[in-house]
This record gives sequence, structure tokens and C-alpha cells, in this order.
Amino acid sequence: MSEHKIELETGGTVWKVLVKQGDTVADGQELFIMEVMKMEVPYTAPASGVVTALNIAEGDVMQEGQTAATVATGS
Repeated sequence: MSEHKIELETGGTVWKVLVKQGDTVADGQELFIMEVMKMEVPYTAPASGVVTALNIAEGDVMQEGQTAATVATGS
């Protein structure tokens, strides 16, 4: 099993969380949306798998480089 950590490319506010820990996700599926300088920035699953960690909640103010979620794959 390998893990894919989703790290934030820029700081901002978590606008909407679309998944929860334990959800099965598809490659490219939107996981959450950040609001950065009044723009919506979607973050997607880097591979199909299961969300094993979700370190964000709607309204959280996050910094660049923080790990927002982890997706584990079977391969």
C-alpha cells in the first residue's frame, strides 16, 4: 500500500470539504476546495484509493506546505 499526501500549494481558507476520512475516491476526484485571494482552488485525488487522513475542516486557515489529506492506494 502506498500513501499520497496532498500538500497545499498556497495558503488560504478551506472553503468546502467534499470527502471524509474512510471515503473511497477516484483518481482526479475533487477532495476539497480552497479559497485563495477570492479564487476557488480545487484539490483532487492524485490516485484512486481511500482517504486515510483528513487534516482540514471548512473554515480552517491553512499555510502553504501543510498536509491537508492522505490517500492510500492498494499498489
